[in-house]
Amino acid sequence: MRVPISWLGEWVDLPEDVTLEHLHAALVKVGLEEEDTHGVALTGPIVVGRVLEVSPEPQSNGKTINWCQVDVGAGEPRGIVCGAHNFGPGDKVVVTLPGAVLPGPFPIAARKTYGHVSDGMIASARELGMGEEHDGILRLADLGLDPEPGTDAIALLGLDDAAVEVNVTPDRGYAFSIRGIAREYSHSTGATFRDPADAVEAPPASGYPLQITDAAPVRGRAGCAVFSVRVVRGIDPTRPTPPWMASRLRLAGIRSISLAVDISNYVMLELGAPNHAYDLAKVDADGLVVRRATPGEQLETLDGKVRTLDAEDLVVADAQRALGIAGVMGGAYSEISDDTRDVLIEAAIWDPVTVARSVRRHKLPSEAAKRNERGVDPRMAPLATARVAQLLVELAGGTLDELGALYDESVALAAIRLPLERAGAVVGVSYTRDEIVGTLELIGARVEADGDVLTVTPPSWRPDLVDDVSLIEEIARITGYDRIPAHLPIAPVGRGLTREQSARRRVAQTLAAAGSTEVLAYPFVADAVAERYTPGAASVRLQNALDPHVSLLRRTLLPGLVDIAHRNLSRGLTDLALFEIGTVFLPEPGVAYGTEFIPLGAERPGDDTLARLGAGIPPQSRHVAGLFLGEALPKQPGADAVPAGLGDALDAARQVGLALGVDLRAVQGSNPALHPGRTAELRVGDAVVGVAGELLPAIALESDLPRVVAVYELDLDALVALGAYDRQATPIGTLPAATQDLSLVVPSAVAAGEVQAAVAEGAGALLEHIRLVDDYRGQGVPEGHKSLTFALRFRASDRTLTAAEATEAKLAGVERAAERYGATLRE
Repeated sequence: MRVPISWLGEWVDLPEDVTLEHLHAALVKVGLEEEDTHGVALTGPIVVGRVLEVSPEPQSNGKTINWCQVDVGAGEPRGIVCGAHNFGPGDKVVVTLPGAVLPGPFPIAARKTYGHVSDGMIASARELGMGEEHDGILRLADLGLDPEPGTDAIALLGLDDAAVEVNVTPDRGYAFSIRGIAREYSHSTGATFRDPADAVEAPPASGYPLQITDAAPVRGRAGCAVFSVRVVRGIDPTRPTPPWMASRLRLAGIRSISLAVDISNYVMLELGAPNHAYDLAKVDADGLVVRRATPGEQLETLDGKVRTLDAEDLVVADAQRALGIAGVMGGAYSEISDDTRDVLIEAAIWDPVTVARSVRRHKLPSEAAKRNERGVDPRMAPLATARVAQLLVELAGGTLDELGALYDESVALAAIRLPLERAGAVVGVSYTRDEIVGTLELIGARVEADGDVLTVTPPSWRPDLVDDVSLIEEIARITGYDRIPAHLPIAPVGRGLTREQSARRRVAQTLAAAGSTEVLAYPFVADAVAERYTPGAASVRLQNALDPHVSLLRRTLLPGLVDIAHRNLSRGLTDLALFEIGTVFLPEPGVAYGTEFIPLGAERPGDDTLARLGAGIPPQSRHVAGLFLGEALPKQPGADAVPAGLGDALDAARQVGLALGVDLRAVQGSNPALHPGRTAELRVGDAVVGVAGELLPAIALESDLPRVVAVYELDLDALVALGAYDRQATPIGTLPAATQDLSLVVPSAVAAGEVQAAVAEGAGALLEHIRLVDDYRGQGVPEGHKSLTFALRFRASDRTLTAAEATEAKLAGVERAAERYGATLRE
């Protein structure tokens, strides 16, 4: 919010020597963050001049300049060279004399040009910092001004004003107005505050047909609480905006457009109440209607774009058409033009959620929406229409009509119970009773005391005050944050990370230490992506997604990792090892989630309400997934590069298992997004907990990734539940080991990992280590079979094994493999 000093000074007493630094310091004290300062960097002398003579002089370069004689109110007329041609003798203009400095900085001096000594410069609006218009010289008559030559133009045009900019948090929408900022400055400094709303006279108005219909309030919320209209007739829309108003709007960050529009914006900034002006002749005689849009209904908004409306959009309409999106932007059909004579002024209080959804749906932010979606003081709607009408009468020559209407179904804010000792307990400051009551009354609340318990009714402009904690925050803010003591909190004994939190942290640290980089992807996917990775599976669709084309909640982490890999690869990072720990959403088929609207109050919801809320949320599981592409080890002298592949994904998955105290077993598997034959199903015992493999080449090609992209994904919640954190490390054996080899012939379809698991199970506790060293198919092995050779190491912890004991254990493993898979010893 930008706050011009002169405007602020109308409604709160400022020091005579007020500075921008002082204003920022005062507003920061009450929680409004400092952003920037704004103002036109001008120094005089800059005065009003009257053009006496204009002599055109063609130049050899084809350009014609004007040699002008200008009366600046003192001394002889000044000779000035000017290249513009939109003025003539008798016009009043702005003259920057030698010694002046314009924004840039651009110092002015007498200089010789085009055969003359130009003793100053006749300025345009852009050169004075008044806007971007640069079609010609600024003629004061176009602004409705006729000052005497020599008048100080800086003060005349309001160029001696400046503004501070502060950041307003979303919960304090009232501060998006001069009214709100003036009140906050008063809270900070104790300066006398004068409410601009109290200065507005609102004579009664009635008779205008008005219909408020919201037959199907969205999510239990009515769209309109207050709607006020007034009529002003006989305005002259071509009258210029007064310089003081244009200057204030410019400093506030709003471009001057036309008198009627500028007045509307001025009142919005002053009172914090967005309003809109319609050409009354273009509104149907049956009056205005507030309704929900018809699905597919179209409206051309003031920015010139035709928008297709949604059934949730609230519109202001007449009997023929929609005239604007309520609280966001008006329509082009009924806008004020140079032919407008009679004006219909409207101001309303809209449901903030409805406005915010319309803004996001149509990607249509506006100054009005910025205020409406944060909540507007319901008392301001009729005062805003009255203030706009007053200014149209004063500045545009209109006549106030008795025709108007007021619909008011606003509800007072709920009273809040506040025990006096609660403030000190929360903040840690001993507040007195007078401090608490005085502060709450200062911010506009009504306070009633019953012993040591206060009943506080927030003011109409503070819908953010909903519970005792928000009141306590106001007490701390107004009395000063500097009173809050700085003490380091002492952690309660026995509190800390939960088992699940500790496990997730251990997994992240393990993967990061192994060289992977943690990333965070958006949890939303498009329909085509969901069908690609999880075909036929049910997914949760968001009703109001940030992007309507990406509206499904993910069932797997892999699409997000692929997108991140694509983005990084396009920026030159060719070797990637990524991982993400995140939530996936696994709805049960046929179950609708989140369809029931459950209003929540200020108190903690009960168990029944929490249960209903929980039923509206799909099952969510936390997963960990990773991706590898490029080179695992780069090429270096004496060694070739080692490409990343399936082995890296399997190793990373096993590292996760080791971190959680579980043994992962890989068996042949399948996944619609992974390469057939290059996919492993990851199990703990008989439970499937994840998958690893190479990305389907077609998916890699679509994402502009290399052909080989290795990925893995594990159900982290399941692993945590299965994890054994009390597993003890096995002591390193110090007694001699017995090593033997084992070659088994099995059908080719039997997975080597299954045979190895069977041998290890049968060999028992003496088997210390087993690994596959050869997979042979050819001469000497029956067709359709393969020979698997394993290296085995046996060791006992209490004695030296004999060869016979090792052989006996090995043969027990052979027997188990024979039972399960028909394995035979290879001769």
